[in-house]
Amino acid sequence: MQKKIVNNDITTLDEILDKKYGTRGAENREKWEEEFETFRLGVLLEEARMKMGMTQQELAEKCGTNKAYISRIENNASDIRLSTLMRIVNKGFGGHLKLTLQL
Repeated sequence: MQKKIVNNDITTLDEILDKKYGTRGAENREKWEEEFETFRLGVLLEEARMKMGMTQQELAEKCGTNKAYISRIENNASDIRLSTLMRIVNKGFGGHLKLTLQL
C-alpha cells in the first residue's frame, strides 16, 4: 500500500487568481476570465486548423473571410461573432459547434 504524500506548499491557479484579480464575481476577475476564454477559443481554432492541415488563407477562403481576420482570432486580437464562429466551424472545418453554459 502506497502512502499518500500531502504537499501543503502547492498553490492552485484559483488561489493565484483570487489574490491577483479577486474572487469570482469581482470585476477584475471576470474581465480576466473573459479574456482567457477568448484566448482559449483562438487556440482551439488554431489547433483544429492545423490538425486539418489547413493554412489560415485556406480556412479564410472556405468560410468567406480573410487571412488577417483568422490570424487576429487565433492571436486573441479580435472578438468573434457567434455567426462567424459557426461559419468557421461549419464551412471551414466541416464540423458542428456545440456550446454549453455553466451557471
